[in-house]
Amino acid sequence: MKKSVVPFAKARDTSLYGSKAVGLGDAVRNGLPVPPGVALSGDLVDAVAGGDEKAIEKVRKAVAALTPPFAVRSSAVDEDGAAASFAGQHLTVLNVHTADEVPGAVRDVWWSANSDSAITYRQRVGLLTRPSVGVVVQTLLTPDAAGVMFTENPINGADERMIEASWGLGEAVVAGLVVPDHFRLDRAGQVLERKAGRKHIAVRSLPSGGTFEEPVDKTRMSELCLDDSQLAALGALALQCEKVYGPRRDIEWAAQGGEIYLLQCRAITTGKSRTDTTPPVPPRRDPIAALQRVGLFADMDRRHTEQIARLLKERPFAKGETIIMEGSGGAAFFLIDSGEATVSSKGVQVGTLGPGDYFGEIALIDGGPRLATVTAATDMICFGLTFWEFRPLVEANGAIGWRLMQALAKRLRAADQK
Repeated sequence: MKKSVVPFAKARDTSLYGSKAVGLGDAVRNGLPVPPGVALSGDLVDAVAGGDEKAIEKVRKAVAALTPPFAVRSSAVDEDGAAASFAGQHLTVLNVHTADEVPGAVRDVWWSANSDSAITYRQRVGLLTRPSVGVVVQTLLTPDAAGVMFTENPINGADERMIEASWGLGEAVVAGLVVPDHFRLDRAGQVLERKAGRKHIAVRSLPSGGTFEEPVDKTRMSELCLDDSQLAALGALALQCEKVYGPRRDIEWAAQGGEIYLLQCRAITTGKSRTDTTPPVPPRRDPIAALQRVGLFADMDRRHTEQIARLLKERPFAKGETIIMEGSGGAAFFLIDSGEATVSSKGVQVGTLGPGDYFGEIALIDGGPRLATVTAATDMICFGLTFWEFRPLVEANGAIGWRLMQALAKRLRAADQK
């Protein structure tokens, strides 16, 4: 399959680019006001996450034609359907300042779709298959106000528009950081209700990249952030979106310079999205020697170890970040390259881990619940491997499968002897 990156207008295949990208493509093709951007296919995102320099350069070149800064968002194939929403699971990285920084943000989005929380959600909704993670990269607006709009009341099903809005970027609303302003409109755009919220902060872009929470002046906390003309424009946008996508839509929008822009439009669900930033990533190091110290792989010859090592992807964690959570579903194994972590069980710390240590390898076999919580004690770099990639390698290589059986048999024998 060709690794591709295309402008939104050419994103038509959901199996390649994911539902969000194709939805934005539909918007552009139908003349809806969308900030310019590009769609990355799932296989290109895989290659970028794996450190493929040709793929990384392809993304850099495509993004260089856009005006920075950028918003980098997931667009997984099975994301945000009517039956399931991955909002809150898949990452959005805001205010990426240069084209050179975009591949790192793409890698972080890939990992969010393979995180324990996303895997646990997949198990719950019966989608335990390897995610194909497309990504959309857009020019990031600097809006006066932003938020969400439902074309049908999601609480009681009433035939009306429900709008939640706040100052600055819409992440203040979708991440639940403020009590937003609340509006209801009928289908003709007539205002049925206006209710001021308590908007004590506004999410703004930092000059150096990323975002911050700016305190809002007391006089503006309870001031409505949308006027009648903006509400009328949102009512018109709701009609346009229903015409293009159908009824019951969950719309993210932004108001900038007197214009209303569509950021995304999906089927109504109850999820909310999440923002995050991650520390810069040091150059990748060779993990093969460390992988050979892992009990599960210790008896494999170097050729087989190299095959497994090629599947590893770098994953940074910030100090204090939870890497895996006790009791959650798991699908990834981690090998620590730099930094330290603490291990706890039932709230009690039981150990520490450092460079060369590893955890989560049994999840590669059974996908069962995590037995402990691992938290980054410092900024960390890990090499990660998911069973989505590991299982096909084992199925295609009997020698690797046999070595794994021997390693597991040793564990079982040792447990029986104890």
